[in-house]
Amino acid sequence: MLAKKYRFHSRGGVRYTYKHGTPVRHPKISLTYNPNSRGKQRFAVVVSKKVLKSAVARNRIRRRVYEAIRATLPTLKQPTDYIFTIYSKDIKDLAFPDLQALIVDLLKQTNTLN
Repeated sequence: MLAKKYRFHSRGGVRYTYKHGTPVRHPKISLTYNPNSRGKQRFAVVVSKKVLKSAVARNRIRRRVYEAIRATLPTLKQPTDYIFTIYSKDIKDLAFPDLQALIVDLLKQTNTLN
């Protein structure tokens, strides 16, 4: 699980990132990112009720995405806010290496990986 210090703690930061950030899209998942001045990366994973009605399933997706982010965290080079928005319930059944590759691919498009 991703440490609490790397997560958003208020809705204000999420709103600011959505408003001023740059989106990178994939059919199943989207990444919105914006540089910050806090000195560290912050992450949020948004899974809407429109994707899955079950809170258990939404939380499972959230935990899997946070774990994939945690594995790639040492390769990120600059302090940035990231918001992953899930659009497909297929992420729940996607194999973990494929999910991790998808997240790394999105992060490569942002040019924030080493």
